[in-house]
Amino acid sequence: MKLPTATYRLQFRNGMDFDRAAALAPYLSGLGVSHLYASPLFTATQGSTHGYDVTDPTQIDPALGGREGLERLSAALKAEGLGLILDIVPNHMAFAPETPWLRDLLRHGAASRYARHFDVDPGQGRIRLPWLVAPFHRLAAERAFTVEDDPDGPVIVTGGLRIPLAETPTLAAARTDPEAIPRLHDEQPWQAVHWRTEMDRISHRRFFNITGLIGVRVEDPEVFEDVHRLLFDLTDAGIVDGIRIDHVDGLADPAGYLARLRQRVPDLPIWIEKILTGPERLPDWPVEGTTGYEIGRALTRVLTDEDGLARLTGCYREVTGRRAPFDRVLAQAKRQILTQDLSAELWSLQEMFQVLLAQGPETRELGPEAARQALLAFIEAFPRYRTYMTADDVPPEEAQLVRDTVARADPGLLAGEALQALGDLLTAEGDAPAQFRIRLQQVTGAVTAKAQEDTAFYRELRLLAMNEVGGEPDDGALPVAEFHALMSERAERAPYALTLTSSHDTKRSEDARARLVAATRAPSSFEDWHANCAALAPEGLDPNLVWYLAQSRLALGRDAPEAADRLADHAVKALREAKTQSFHTAPDEALEAEAQRFARQLAALDPAIPALDPLEQAARDVVLAHTALKLVIPGIPDIYQGAETVLLALTDPDNRRAVDFPRLERALADPSCLPEGLFREKFRLTRTLLALRRRLPDLFLHGSYEPAEAPASIFAFTRRHAGQSLHCRVIPADKAPPAPELQAGSERIWPEQGPPNGPVLIELAKE
Repeated sequence: MKLPTATYRLQFRNGMDFDRAAALAPYLSGLGVSHLYASPLFTATQGSTHGYDVTDPTQIDPALGGREGLERLSAALKAEGLGLILDIVPNHMAFAPETPWLRDLLRHGAASRYARHFDVDPGQGRIRLPWLVAPFHRLAAERAFTVEDDPDGPVIVTGGLRIPLAETPTLAAARTDPEAIPRLHDEQPWQAVHWRTEMDRISHRRFFNITGLIGVRVEDPEVFEDVHRLLFDLTDAGIVDGIRIDHVDGLADPAGYLARLRQRVPDLPIWIEKILTGPERLPDWPVEGTTGYEIGRALTRVLTDEDGLARLTGCYREVTGRRAPFDRVLAQAKRQILTQDLSAELWSLQEMFQVLLAQGPETRELGPEAARQALLAFIEAFPRYRTYMTADDVPPEEAQLVRDTVARADPGLLAGEALQALGDLLTAEGDAPAQFRIRLQQVTGAVTAKAQEDTAFYRELRLLAMNEVGGEPDDGALPVAEFHALMSERAERAPYALTLTSSHDTKRSEDARARLVAATRAPSSFEDWHANCAALAPEGLDPNLVWYLAQSRLALGRDAPEAADRLADHAVKALREAKTQSFHTAPDEALEAEAQRFARQLAALDPAIPALDPLEQAARDVVLAHTALKLVIPGIPDIYQGAETVLLALTDPDNRRAVDFPRLERALADPSCLPEGLFREKFRLTRTLLALRRRLPDLFLHGSYEPAEAPASIFAFTRRHAGQSLHCRVIPADKAPPAPELQAGSERIWPEQGPPNGPVLIELAKE
């Protein structure tokens, strides 16, 4: 198996296609990475900005250049000695008429070849399509429907929708008689309904709460082959050299899926997008590891100053009045998500649970409300994204987790017996309990993601650097000894896992996050900055939002391009994601306008005021230390587009902004084209360490991780393999004692020149 030395994540679409990417191959090679790591390339919905809304997994998206364009890209990469890693989406597809398999299902119903490809609840009868802008009967009365013909057959048309029609007795009449439209609709294998009715009932498994994405039954062998046919063709042709699996928690049986995939691609590295929480460790799956959220969390925490964090915490509590522990904030968010955004999933689980309760003599008297409250209590108390039980196997440790969750949950006055029964049924034998636990596992992951990442992260705002995918807002600073233990374990258990610090999914880019970490190293500077920001806040604006936007402005740095528009847009996103005052489906436009005005004032406030000088210096140290650690600790570093130099971005879509690749290409020969100072330093440090990784791949892929003795204010370690050792020392410059002299026979890697008293010292030695 050929492993990368480092990957470079490139977001396709939004102006990036295969030919433009091919032109970047010399730059990527010159930068020092070994593989291009591409976002999904299969055909997606028209105008897709990300590619995760796949419509046809059997076709390379023509909008990117099609199969021929991909082959040109592959040839360009190979000419530079580079490989290609492809991000794939096996869990879901676009729930839209332009998806060919779904289109066939809507036209032919149970007779469709794809009738079992999608995760549709057979108990719901007709497939519900919550796509209408108003109830069907109202639109029909307004004669808003017509029958027309598309190349593949008749369609019913309303607004921009063109839904395939089955050939039924009323079809001919409905072409000319609007009164026949309701009868034609009743004859279809689907039912078109108002989009707001999705809160009550849906007939397909969604991706989180996104009705426009439909779950795929990739656990079925026939579906597996159909979904991956093109992928296997690309791997067999040598075009794809590695695979990244999106959202593995959404699958019915992740272990079974990965085992089947590994059988088909035994010599290709596989990574999975998987968030590990607390002490959770990756199951024994046939993969190289995760994409690396847990390492991004560890790096943030180990660079955080404990005393400074405590001071900022006290200031946050005093300014905002928020004192509830985060587990309570998260539990409240979970209940809100379950009863609002995912209410249809909760009703579906409640119905399945009620059927099972009715079959037991001791539980048949328990009613629907007891069942519902038990589910709410269990999911609120569940500490991870999901369990990994299957239809046939309930591992002892997973059964114990279920029992522990039942013991920890608060069922209230009504649901105690139902909660105990829930725990028993989740681990019981039989087909019905198995289907119930599989579905509940898929729901807990969606609830946790929506409640934590997309809700609680916008409510509990003490230090936004901690509010990151894979992290916890109440995280503390990570002691150096614990960091050493984690890295030693990673070198043993997952040396080929990816190290992710920025991506299209992270809430902030790594350097924006580093600027916030720096606030813990200069807390008085941040307090002064916040006071300046708060003085501009209009009366009545939530102090919690003021604290959030003050951090967000600081994260963008000085001279941020288009800062006013970016921060104003982000203010709206933050309000709607918090789901306390404004909502995506019911925005408070007056509040949002006020927040945007405040954000624009903050954008004009210079974050380089003298009081922030200590924080700016600390930010430089954190950025360089973070970069060095990412590139030398165990694991394969993944560089997000543009993060080879300073990248200051907020949450999606801000982190998908176009990268100035022409300037980066020029910087290979002339770094002076980059802004002076940290931008150039980070670029040089990145190139230097990438070149070292390419020069000594075995040292980094297979080398041990050994903590080294160092003064209390420093942490140091050694990577060692086959007679070579790399010594790394990391410390903020203001606390660093004089560095030791270079040992005879050693090679200074960083800094390249000058006294070695900065935040990073790296030396290579032969033993």
